[in-house]
Amino acid sequence: MNIIGRLACALALAGTVAGSASAAVAVGQPAPDFTLTDSTGKAHKLSGFKGKTVVLEWNNPECPFVKKHYGSGNMQKQQREATAGGVVWLSVNSGAAGKQGHMDGAKANAHLASTKSAPSAYLIDADGTVGKAYGARTTPHMYVVDGGGVLRYMGAIDSEASTDQDDIPKSTQYVTQALAELKAGKPVSVPTSEPYGCSVKY
Repeated sequence: MNIIGRLACALALAGTVAGSASAAVAVGQPAPDFTLTDSTGKAHKLSGFKGKTVVLEWNNPECPFVKKHYGSGNMQKQQREATAGGVVWLSVNSGAAGKQGHMDGAKANAHLASTKSAPSAYLIDADGTVGKAYGARTTPHMYVVDGGGVLRYMGAIDSEASTDQDDIPKSTQYVTQALAELKAGKPVSVPTSEPYGCSVKY
């Protein structure tokens, strides 16, 4: 990892500690239900996806850790592969108005188009209610909810806490791994990991 990457990691860790939300969620327990409006103005209720696996991806397009996964195409690839298999992928932006990464619907749609992103929906959580309910601390911070509404994974997208795109091929992709195991009817082998990235800007 280069010097800039190390500095970004240090700053992200400091921000994470300072801005942590208290999480009441736990793997193996029901995921908190919520309703959020997406970038097109459509409302989505988590429990409305009963019977389908759902991925929640906390997003801040200005975060260097997020840029790592979008700039490389890793996040978009995972989104497309997941949704092609029937998974619902919800990107969530909990950035407060006036803070880094905050976007209204129009800006979010422009971001989706420019990055060729492919989530099922991009949800706006500007007051941070859903992010705090889940204890989302970083961008990205990933969650996988099974078809019964039970949380099966939460943590980092992968095993290399860096901003370096070259680290992606050697990383364990935790979300992809969890989805494959759930699809095969197996328990998730790594149900939790330490999330890394920029602090969520509540």
